[in-house]
Amino acid sequence: MSNTTLDGKQFAEMILQGANHLANNAKLVDALNVFPVPDGDTGTNMNLSMTSGAKEVKNNKVDHIGRVGNALSKGLLMGARGNSGVILSQLFRGFSKSIEQKASINATEFAAALQAGVDTAYKAVMKPVEGTILTVAKDAAKTAVHVAETETSITKVMELTLKEAEASLKRTPELLPVLKEVGVVDSGGQGLVFVYEGFLAVLKGEKLTTAHVTIPSMDELVNAEHHKSVQGHINTEDIEFGYCTEFMVRFEADKTPFDEEMFRNDLSEFGDSLLVIADDELAKVHIHAEYPGEVLSYGQKYGNLINMKIENMRQQHTDIVGEHQQTAPTVRKAEKNKYGIVTVSMGKGIAELFRSIGANEVIEGGQTMNPSTEDIVKAIHDVNAENIIILPNNSNIVMAAQQAASVVEENVIVIPSKTVPQGMAALLAFNPTAETEEVEGLMNEALQHVKSGQITYAVRDTNIDGLDIAKGDFMGISNGKIVITDREQLAASKKLLTEMISEDDEIVTIIQGEEATEEETEQLLQFVEEMFEDVEVEVHKGDQPLYSYIFSVE
Repeated sequence: MSNTTLDGKQFAEMILQGANHLANNAKLVDALNVFPVPDGDTGTNMNLSMTSGAKEVKNNKVDHIGRVGNALSKGLLMGARGNSGVILSQLFRGFSKSIEQKASINATEFAAALQAGVDTAYKAVMKPVEGTILTVAKDAAKTAVHVAETETSITKVMELTLKEAEASLKRTPELLPVLKEVGVVDSGGQGLVFVYEGFLAVLKGEKLTTAHVTIPSMDELVNAEHHKSVQGHINTEDIEFGYCTEFMVRFEADKTPFDEEMFRNDLSEFGDSLLVIADDELAKVHIHAEYPGEVLSYGQKYGNLINMKIENMRQQHTDIVGEHQQTAPTVRKAEKNKYGIVTVSMGKGIAELFRSIGANEVIEGGQTMNPSTEDIVKAIHDVNAENIIILPNNSNIVMAAQQAASVVEENVIVIPSKTVPQGMAALLAFNPTAETEEVEGLMNEALQHVKSGQITYAVRDTNIDGLDIAKGDFMGISNGKIVITDREQLAASKKLLTEMISEDDEIVTIIQGEEATEEETEQLLQFVEEMFEDVEVEVHKGDQPLYSYIFSVE
């Protein structure tokens, strides 16, 4: 297939296929993740970011390519995660900005848009490092511009662009010593190659049904033991800035006027690996900082902080390396961290979610399976910290947590979270650089700013607060009170969300339980997006029993 113009619908298919191909190979990209420090998984971050962009595109399939580009840019901005995800979003932000006024584009304009994306991405990164996704994108775009000077076929331009991206990817170990030492290519660059492979497949009318590996010895690279040894090439003490900090600022008229260049320059003083992307309403920040509280305080000058996430990269690195040094002849007790967080969870997915936002120990438990005081005491000791924070996440576990706190020598703070959403909100409010009194105050305050909802079923006939409930009915519980019932699970879920969401709310999190299906969750997601256009929605698979859905509204 040789086409000389590209419209919105075909570009949308390129995005969807690129996102799908990346998703199918996300674990492979994760296995290459070595740079700069282990602050998450590159493949996972790129996949979640690209999926967010593709979702917006899927809902805006139109002939006008500029409008499709705007949808992609918006989706990527809201979904960008980690260094790699933010850079990916910037590549397509610049691309989309370049074509926003065009109904369709030719080969020259396509190549120019790729170059515009590179320019935007380099501008967003305070200290660009060569041998990364930036280099792969730059080399590929340069080739595209050169080829388009004489070639009118967009398919041919994309084919040679991909070829150069693959060649550039192979050269990344020559630019980054750590990659050469370990024997891998750059993970972000590999992710971009997968996206470009998806693009070309659509232009050629092909389908990518299996992974198309473009670098030698890739089977070795995805081997789990190889991935683990990669982290051993980095010493924990060499991590200068210990906290991976991500947040968004929603601008407010009565706060400091936003100037992107000044904002970026000021933030660069707090750490490294800085990325800033912004539009007229929001700024998204990723930075490695030693004092994340100072970074958040600075961001707050410009507006409200949302979607905050802080990860201890030294602890992450210690955990990764420690898993593979169990055969060492001697074992040295690790120094105590200032803080350790213990939380209670029901469901594998919720446990993983809590760990991803900072929990050190997750106790399996919840409704009908409350952990004992002994279980909590054991978790306190396992954390090995000077100050331990416990999030019970259930009203029936608060007293057990308080009792555990009274029988140990460590300083234990019990934050009386009664639901999973409250626990999540409190954990996101945790500031590892603050003193204990301030930490406790901030986390307790966070409990007041989140609404919790659950969908479950009735085990007997009853009447509560004027509601007639029959055995088998689905009940919607809001902040501990049954507010709706329905014979159908999906209908009950929609009713409860309608009851919970107000015009002032900004974020809705849907946690899918064991009894909910993917189809129902997709329908529920579409319902919220259609009914509440200004609300950002996140979906997580919690695998929790008893509650088909848990909702968090902020």
